[in-house]
Amino acid sequence: MFLRYFLFEPFGITITLSDFGYALLVLATVCLTAAGNVINDIYDVETDQINKPEHVLVGKSISEQSAYTLFIILNVIAVGIGFYLSNIIGKPGFSALFISISAILYIYASYLKRTVLVGNLVISLLVAFVIIVVAIYDLMPAITPQNKAVQTLIFGLMLDYAVFAFAVNLIREMVKDQQDVKGDHNSGIQTLPIILGKTRTNKVIFSVTALLIIGLIYYLYTYMFQNQVAVLYVLFLILGPLLYVLIKIWNADTKHDYRKLSGILKLVMLFGVISMAFYQFML
Repeated sequence: MFLRYFLFEPFGITITLSDFGYALLVLATVCLTAAGNVINDIYDVETDQINKPEHVLVGKSISEQSAYTLFIILNVIAVGIGFYLSNIIGKPGFSALFISISAILYIYASYLKRTVLVGNLVISLLVAFVIIVVAIYDLMPAITPQNKAVQTLIFGLMLDYAVFAFAVNLIREMVKDQQDVKGDHNSGIQTLPIILGKTRTNKVIFSVTALLIIGLIYYLYTYMFQNQVAVLYVLFLILGPLLYVLIKIWNADTKHDYRKLSGILKLVMLFGVISMAFYQFML
């Protein structure tokens, strides 16, 4: 919803979907996300019994068969909505996106998650997809020669945020691997901490976080420097927490350390999305 009300409406962007259609797109995305969580919980029962036994649902609050049924229902809803919206915008082939994401979520939980770094990259790409799918369904079909310049500008901003979401989530996924290393090891899941060790993985996380900070400083100086409020917002609510993560990750060791850093990265993601509100005062 941030995209429509923080970027589209302030700039008078031509959109394709009605409010109802946009709500359906949000619902489809939520269903896919929920389906991913369900199938992940199914395959992570053994791991979660070690890493977070108090949060194990499959086999306790819900049977495995019921969880599979819920996974199928959520995917059917998401794919059905995707098919409907794709036909509404005159691009029936776009429905393959939702079918592909549904399949990837299953493959991720059953196989890719056990492959070092590949699972982290895949889930981070899916997080970025949440932003891109809005551009695909609501922005791109409405591009005409007359509005191409402004539509392309907003599309570029959405790509920037997709890259930001990908980077922050990738860092958080690696931090979570550190947090869950014991259960992952017992379940035969190959993650960076298991392959490289916790100390070296901390250094990898440090390096990726440093690259993100450098990129954000460049972006801030290039595109947002003329707005003092935006600069202060980014410095204190995005760069500040990332610098804290950068400093603390070097010597992080306990489960509590990694859980705290994971929570901070969640907030960084949230504050990053909210920063969209500043562009109406800068462009």
